[in-house]
Amino acid sequence: MTTVPFVRRERRPARAARTADEPLIPHRGRHGARGYWLYLLPGFVLLTLIVIVPLAWNVYLTFTMWRGIRPPRWIGLKNWQHLLADEKFWTSFQNSVWMIVAMVIIPTVIGLILAALLFDLVGRRFGGRTASFLRATYYLPQLLPAAIAGIVIGWILRPEDGALNTMLENIGLGFLAHDWLGNPQTALPSIMAVMVWVQIGYPIVVFMAALQRVDPELYEASEIDGANWWQRFRAITVTSIRPEIFVVALTCTIAALKVFGPVYVLTRGGPGTSTIVPAYYAYSEFFQAQQVGYGATIATALTIVIAAVAILFVVAQNHAERKEREGQR
Repeated sequence: MTTVPFVRRERRPARAARTADEPLIPHRGRHGARGYWLYLLPGFVLLTLIVIVPLAWNVYLTFTMWRGIRPPRWIGLKNWQHLLADEKFWTSFQNSVWMIVAMVIIPTVIGLILAALLFDLVGRRFGGRTASFLRATYYLPQLLPAAIAGIVIGWILRPEDGALNTMLENIGLGFLAHDWLGNPQTALPSIMAVMVWVQIGYPIVVFMAALQRVDPELYEASEIDGANWWQRFRAITVTSIRPEIFVVALTCTIAALKVFGPVYVLTRGGPGTSTIVPAYYAYSEFFQAQQVGYGATIATALTIVIAAVAILFVVAQNHAERKEREGQR
């Protein structure tokens, strides 16, 4: 019988209990960290090919004269100098300001009021299904492609047999009927009205989703205290969903600066330059005038403006949140 010698094992120190700050996921070291980058690689490749490379090429073209056939010819800052003195370019940005009014200010204000009405009044009296149905109804224009919506609106606003002029004549207001899209005085307001109709559903959906996280007891307590709807709207609704208001304003502003489809389908920037916008102006220089270098300059200037607007919105939102936190202390 063979005896096994007794080997004294060294006692290992007991592992300390996990603290609250210690992560639950174990540390995987350098090799594990490299694995995470492999998941980001396809997205980075697509970002490079679809965004970064075309953007760099577009910026390069701003310093060249190119008609799309022969190799680009370097001309330095001449395109930018021409851009700063181009009245048509500044007119297009003035029209973009009106597009911001039609696609940001008016839909955000109306959408905020309608969302509060649907959530606070319609939802209480008629149930959530009715409020959801109305919300979907307002959002339907967002589902239409811009080209189809423009064609339909073009039929309605036709000067000869359009639905709007026919309706005005039938109700005895035929003196108001005229060429809505062919008159420089009414072409831009007509497109603005179309964009309000198309855009209004987006803020309603976002704001109603944001109102779901607001404590209903706040509305009930304020109603018991005698606050009317407007007071509840101003003190509770607007204050509670302020981050979503910033998001809607930012995304709608970017969309307004980039608007192209309705202008292309309805007016092609006319009559004259009354409805031209930077995106359509860049398109016309690219494909109609074949001034690719100058079209790239317009597109790059528009990109710079959009980036600046986005930065301003983010800074304003951070300042508002910081000020709110300081007020709660």
